[in-house]
Amino acid sequence: NLPAGSDTVIPREQFEERDGQVLLTAPARVVKGQNVRQAGEELAAGAAVLGAGTHLDAAALGLLASLGLARVSVVKRPVVALFSTGNEVVAPGEALPPAGVFDANRFALMGLLREHDACVLDLGILPDEPAAIEAALAGAAARSDLVLTSAGVSAGERDFTRAALDALGQLAFWRVALRPGRPLAAGLLGERRTPFVGLPGNPVAAMVAFHQFVAPLLARLQGLPAAAPGRLAAVLETPIQGRRQRTDLLRGVYRCDAQGRLHVRITGAQGSGMLTSIVAANCLIELGDDQDAAAAGETVTIQPLAAPQPPATPPSTDLSRWP
Repeated sequence: NLPAGSDTVIPREQFEERDGQVLLTAPARVVKGQNVRQAGEELAAGAAVLGAGTHLDAAALGLLASLGLARVSVVKRPVVALFSTGNEVVAPGEALPPAGVFDANRFALMGLLREHDACVLDLGILPDEPAAIEAALAGAAARSDLVLTSAGVSAGERDFTRAALDALGQLAFWRVALRPGRPLAAGLLGERRTPFVGLPGNPVAAMVAFHQFVAPLLARLQGLPAAAPGRLAAVLETPIQGRRQRTDLLRGVYRCDAQGRLHVRITGAQGSGMLTSIVAANCLIELGDDQDAAAAGETVTIQPLAAPQPPATPPSTDLSRWP
């Protein structure tokens, strides 16, 4: 509160003491009403602060705290039951047999789920045994808001996850015209009709399919609109190949030039088991099902995975540059 009769606050650094007097160093810089926050200038009494469905990010949390609100009603984070399948799949840290592969999918998907504010119920690795998979799906459906698996939904003799879904619930669709990510199954499980998504077994395919199908579903489970992935236009720097009647999503790196235009290039080899290609990427380059190629210089659609990071620049310690 201001003292009675005052309407302006002048910071201490604009004064200096001289011969026992306090003098303004730059009186022309003083403006009536400066540094005073008027009651109601930000929010009027009774105004809505945050609408339903607002994500409580850092700014929203700060706003709530500034109003003295210690508790607010929220939608609980969805619990996602997650497991991998396959006799050949081995947990990191264990000895790898000759025909084995380390379980990259589960850890990549755990990271994606946490990035999307989900609580992960990690059920580990299941063997290729129909009874074990069916029991795991039934238990997971009773304990979670979404069941997410990888592998076991192709057409191989040892792919039992889709059969278990048929036995326990309702298959909504199987296989999509997407590369990577074609062997994907979705449906509902058990009496609670818990949503189920069975992702491909190749790790990059699983991650790409997650962004297209699981991320919008998680948004719905959190009371948010199920928005499609964000899309931008960029000029292609390297030619790319696709296949008609299927949407190709290639891993790419986009950048902004000095004129504000976006440019994009692929990250190299695009095998669906090559995690290095998506580690290096900050976007997916989308080639529609009506295209089989795009040449350098063409404008293409990209789906950003994260904001591009500028080159690291150490902060300036030259205080003489400060006002």
